Amino acid sequence: MSDAFPQQQGVSGFVAKGSVGVTGRFVVAGPEDKGGGFDLLLGDRVILRHRVEAPAFRIAKGNPSVTMVRGNFRMEDAPSDERALRYMVLPQAAMTRIGWADGIAGNLDKGFVFLSDSPDGPPLLDLFFTLDMSLFNANGRDPSFDRISVDWVVEPNTMVWGGGEQMSHLALNGRNFPMWTSEPGVGREPGTALTDVMSADGSFAGGDFWTTNYPQPTMIFSGGHAVQIENSCYTELDLTSAGRATTRLWTGSADFALFVGRDVADLVGQLARDAGQRPALPDWTAGGAIVGLKDGGNSFERLEKIIAAGAAVAGLWCEDWVGIRQTSFGRRLFWDWQWNAARYPNLPERIAELKARGIRFLGYVNPYLAVDGPQYAEAEQLGYLALKQDSDEPFAVDFGEFGAGVVDFTNPAAAAWFAEEIIGKQMIDFGLDGWMADFGEYLPVDLRLHDGDPMEMHNRWPVLWAEVNHRAVASRGKTGEVVWFMRAGFTGVQAYCPLLWAGDQSVDFSRHDGIGTVITAALSSGLVGNAFSHSDVGGYTSLHGNIRTEELMMRWYELGAFSPVMRTHEGNRPDDNLQIDSTPDLLAGFVRWSRVHEALAPWIRHLRDEATTTGLPAQRALFLHYPDDRETFIIQDQYLYGAELMVAPVIEEGAVSRRVYLPGDSATVWRHVWSGEDRGPGWHVVVAPIGEPPVFYRPDTATAPLFASLKQVRDRQ
Repeated sequence: MSDAFPQQQGVSGFVAKGSVGVTGRFVVAGPEDKGGGFDLLLGDRVILRHRVEAPAFRIAKGNPSVTMVRGNFRMEDAPSDERALRYMVLPQAAMTRIGWADGIAGNLDKGFVFLSDSPDGPPLLDLFFTLDMSLFNANGRDPSFDRISVDWVVEPNTMVWGGGEQMSHLALNGRNFPMWTSEPGVGREPGTALTDVMSADGSFAGGDFWTTNYPQPTMIFSGGHAVQIENSCYTELDLTSAGRATTRLWTGSADFALFVGRDVADLVGQLARDAGQRPALPDWTAGGAIVGLKDGGNSFERLEKIIAAGAAVAGLWCEDWVGIRQTSFGRRLFWDWQWNAARYPNLPERIAELKARGIRFLGYVNPYLAVDGPQYAEAEQLGYLALKQDSDEPFAVDFGEFGAGVVDFTNPAAAAWFAEEIIGKQMIDFGLDGWMADFGEYLPVDLRLHDGDPMEMHNRWPVLWAEVNHRAVASRGKTGEVVWFMRAGFTGVQAYCPLLWAGDQSVDFSRHDGIGTVITAALSSGLVGNAFSHSDVGGYTSLHGNIRTEELMMRWYELGAFSPVMRTHEGNRPDDNLQIDSTPDLLAGFVRWSRVHEALAPWIRHLRDEATTTGLPAQRALFLHYPDDRETFIIQDQYLYGAELMVAPVIEEGAVSRRVYLPGDSATVWRHVWSGEDRGPGWHVVVAPIGEPPVFYRPDTATAPLFASLKQVRDRQ
């Protein structure tokens, strides 16, 4: 039997979430399967295949071990009593109704399917398929079974993308990706000197290819469908076996949302809409670079020299506005979120003076409070901090040479207090027009929350943190005027956070932690509904003798200019590293590329509006516009900046040229911005000395004059 659920019984199929009219179907396998097979289809595409000899569902009892050291996690499990759920089991009435004497079917009246590990055994897992949202739930009947795994079909030649913000690999095929928000690590390549030395103390702080601030258990298939796990538990997306993608969840009940679209671009739009309407990116952020300085009162004098040199400046970002704490890691901040007058005298007047000139002031905040600060004492008195499991004392997280309390955002009163008293009064009312909303990954699993299990809340924590920021901005009527940016995330953060940044890259060209990873981060996060991403121009992490070179700074200028927001950072060890004003050449380079970024403001605003209407990100994987060109499927070191501009930053040390892929048909023309030379589709070796990153545009579009003007802007003295 291969019929879909009959219409008259109310389960003819379900419409996939946000779909374009393709109906999902549940198709029961024939009697040769001997007791329980079925297929789950979207249109004519089988996305899940369950057979007695090859079951798609398994359950087990978990035995986890979770270790955290300064935001770096080691997740281990030794599951027992694993059971393959091979058979469907149903009441005789349901079997008879569809013509089966030996019994394999679903409860057609209610959309239920029951699975067991034996033909005559009791049901162990209930599958419920909704009709309107294309959501299905897998619910275990025995609470001692707290592990569920599901195998999804990966057809030959199908590429799979997703996983949230990934920095090493855009395509998921062939690898296993744990979904757990954490510090990404330094180096992120075990076996290399920097990664190994960072992990030598047992902290596993070196990271790996899959460690990320922002995981999201979403898989996008090149055939035109997507699977999104709606749970926040620890999950693995395992694509190491040919023909299948295995999702393993540390839970006894799981929800899966299904999407189907005309192509991947349509899916990306659906995922963006499903996440919710994102806040707008303010106009002013496109009016030049945001200069990051953390030099106390001297920051203003340095900024004036940068402006006098001719730089286009939209904002001054001083993360040390709250004061500093010197540690062995470098110059860090004092985690008490209010103006430090000793470090920044007369700051309110300075902020007002800058704003009168069209330059905004930005600061810094994170969701933790230093135990030696006054805000910690206030939060403790109010009962707004997460507690130890075995006492009513606040839980202090080790952040490396100091401890901090966790403001418990599962307590509505605590979330409201932070939004109003900290961000609202101490930041927005004070005059800040933006900030870095840092961290969110560190929630330990061995503390006590006002509401919820820390194992389930850990991945949700960045979303709660984003909601607090969003709430504070909205309470002042500043949505679309204030910009704040996060590195941590999970499913749902898109509805609150207007801008991502790619985290704490090393100040180098390394494959898994250097400049190139910010491109992969922007492309991967864009696929799951995040419109705007950017990075610390110059990188951030400088340890064990790894310091910035002039070449790195110049190449990061080029990349930053073709990002929605261009923002510099002095890094964790500013005194050891080159800065944008360290030498005349570095300053001249910054001036040049800040002007280019400013010149692109009309295009950035167009991309912002396009993101609102279509859900497409500003920086796009090539296959979003060329879905039939398989050559584009694994390209992760160049991007379409909108549909009409191709950017291929130089991300290899010492390179003065690079290969660039230009997609299209025989009639397609791409024009090189700097030389005016036209090229057709295919691979090209493009000369790319410092100051001339490969950038191409479509000369047959209305925006061609804007792109053609960039050479003149770059060369203006």
